[in-house]
Amino acid sequence: MPKPVVPEDKRRRRRPTKSGTVLSEELIVETALRMLREHGSAGLTARRLGLALDADPSTLYRYFRGMDELTLAIGDALIGQALRGWRRTGEWRADLRSFGLGIHAAYLAHPQAALLTTNRVTGRAHELAADEAVLDVLRTAGFPLPDTVRIYHAFIDQTLAFAALDAASLALPSDSLHADEDMWRSTYARLPATTHPRIAEAAPLLATRMLDSAYPTALEMLLDSAAARLDAFRD
Repeated sequence: MPKPVVPEDKRRRRRPTKSGTVLSEELIVETALRMLREHGSAGLTARRLGLALDADPSTLYRYFRGMDELTLAIGDALIGQALRGWRRTGEWRADLRSFGLGIHAAYLAHPQAALLTTNRVTGRAHELAADEAVLDVLRTAGFPLPDTVRIYHAFIDQTLAFAALDAASLALPSDSLHADEDMWRSTYARLPATTHPRIAEAAPLLATRMLDSAYPTALEMLLDSAAARLDAFRD
């Protein structure tokens, strides 16, 4: 049976750790993000996290019911980072573009955490605020409710899917990442037109284009589709 989480006011009355650190959810999540960045998901355990915080591992269960709940808090923290850097302008397309790019960037800043959290639904404060904001941007722009939900679904899933894909590349060992990137020059660029005519003609562009994330392009295509849908509705 999971242990009950101690209310925040009671946590604050706890004594500091041996090093004088006062634990909080935010500190635990920040430390977990650092450990994921340095050691990957395999290195994130209650025991190691307790050592990093100079606290008994059992103390963590005063804040989280288990490592899975901590994982959800990590994902919510990444969404929170994107929210803090986002300002609405009132122009729906610009607002969705900047928010999508912000979420994508927040996850790529922590690739190991992205791999652990992009497929999760946290139900926590930042995720709820983000969902409410996207839905409100679309409804305020005049999208009917069914289209709002359809576009919201595509927008969120596309953003998180590209975050996971691009984070997986960044999380590779550097030798593997460089080998993958070099494949466009060492293999694709050398294919003869007699056997692979379309690859051969596109090779110079592929060698540069495929090294960058396709997310900005995919996002613009989604926004183009949404704009056409809105225009059709207004007509």
